[in-house]
Amino acid sequence: MENGKRDRQEMEVNTTPRKPRVLLAASGSVAAIKFGNLCHCFTEWAEVRAVVSKSSLHFLDKLSLPQEVTLYTDEDEWSSWNKIGDPVLHIELRRWADVLVIAPLSANTLGKIAGGLCDNLLTCIIRAWDYSKPLFVAPAMNTLMWNNPFTERHLLSLDELGITLIPPIKKRLACGDYGNGAMAEPSLIYSTVRLFWESQAHQQSGGTS
Repeated sequence: MENGKRDRQEMEVNTTPRKPRVLLAASGSVAAIKFGNLCHCFTEWAEVRAVVSKSSLHFLDKLSLPQEVTLYTDEDEWSSWNKIGDPVLHIELRRWADVLVIAPLSANTLGKIAGGLCDNLLTCIIRAWDYSKPLFVAPAMNTLMWNNPFTERHLLSLDELGITLIPPIKKRLACGDYGNGAMAEPSLIYSTVRLFWESQAHQQSGGTS
């Protein structure tokens, strides 16, 4: 009897779906001050790892991140590899993640993605990304930068790759200007990604409840 009960318990454990694996990333925008909040939003629902660019570290507070979230920087890309055969960090993170969310996405990193550049850990992950998996971006920049013709061209390139845009919002910006370009609120980014993920899961299950 005890063995049968234990077997049933093990089967229940094994059939429980695992949490989504979400890789959150921040590039160099003042909106990176909200990155800790963003990570907290996701950790209740998903397994979370974080990647940050060197310039984003000027704005985000590492201590604001949840303790269970591992933070990766450009230095980790090089320090974790010593010889041929060692794991390559940007490839390992790309394999691990079910979803990639870049928030904030700076004008500079937007241009890099559109041009296929890969000169840091984050852009190497993007260059190696499997576009059958969802990738979301939440831009944050000055209004004049957002309205620049290059931004429209770059966004078209991202759209062709199947990257989902979470548009910026209008508000008083860090520079003092008022206009469009502020990053969407972390709660909206989280709800957008979760709704997409759960709708995809529902479709894959045949639409049954």
